[in-house]
Amino acid sequence: MLTKIFEDKDVHKLETYINKGERFVIVTHITPDGDAIGSSLGLYHFLSVLGKESVNVIVPNDFPVFLKWMPGATDIVVYEHSKEYAERLLSEADIIFCLDFNELKRIGKLAPFLMAADGRKVLIDHHPEAGVFCRLTLSCPEMSSASEMVFRLLCALKSFSDINKDAAECIYAGMMTDTGAFTFGSNNPELYYIITELINKGIDKDLIYKNVYQVYAESRMRLMGYSIYEKMKIYPAQKTAVIVLSLRELNRFHYKTGDTEGFVNLPLSIEGIRFSVLIREDTDCIKLSFRSVGDFPTNRFASTYFQGGGHKNASGGEFYGSLADAVTAFETAIQEMHPAGLIRN
Repeated sequence: MLTKIFEDKDVHKLETYINKGERFVIVTHITPDGDAIGSSLGLYHFLSVLGKESVNVIVPNDFPVFLKWMPGATDIVVYEHSKEYAERLLSEADIIFCLDFNELKRIGKLAPFLMAADGRKVLIDHHPEAGVFCRLTLSCPEMSSASEMVFRLLCALKSFSDINKDAAECIYAGMMTDTGAFTFGSNNPELYYIITELINKGIDKDLIYKNVYQVYAESRMRLMGYSIYEKMKIYPAQKTAVIVLSLRELNRFHYKTGDTEGFVNLPLSIEGIRFSVLIREDTDCIKLSFRSVGDFPTNRFASTYFQGGGHKNASGGEFYGSLADAVTAFETAIQEMHPAGLIRN
């Protein structure tokens, strides 16, 4: 039995939207992760089972190869590759679902086209402080993932029977990846009730784990070793570790999208480290990933210093400038917002 988390009026409004709509678009955030893809495809399969005329998932840019096994992944429209087609789909949609992001800036260059579209917009998100840009906002920061929200929402719509195996696999993958294979943010017993129900739909959770976490190339493993041995720096006074990777270094190891996924978590295994940061040079900016344990709010750190945001213990940001300047800005930031002073051991 699941606790009620959605207001009846919101569920009824969404039910009306779905019943009347025929052309649906599902949009998620830039650099999509497992929860973004899993929640989007879970909803995609549900709407397809209902026999809707047109259902499309649009992502701002490409996503990692270890997520492309998911049923329906080959049908995803990547905006950076198909701009005119994606813009047309948005303009023609009756209903536009916004999944796993709380600010328009999180969908990059798709934002103006989404806002210009006439279709009814629905936000389904679990990040704090949801922005006001949709007609219907379903925000539950206490949930483990947007994928968990999708499952609960379909149950609230009394549509559990319409969740097929394909949808169940995608929803489970999203829940799994956004909790680090259920190692954080996963203490709610109801999460395991949901997992049981998804297994009853026929999913193979062990195979899903393998598809996500055990398909990396040899070059990615070597990059991981290099990152830890050569590039990790410890700031003992701040109980902080940082890994800095340049484009040149990434290219040396034949970097592909998603190859550094999870690297930022590794230093948290070191005794005494409570805040971990990955600073990675990209083609247009510097990407930063933040993770913490305890009370240090990485989302506040990200928004204050690096135009970012996210969850309390997991967030990200950006820096526009050189890699060296990004590192300097980070070092200044941890002096001003001292991690060791805000974290309980």
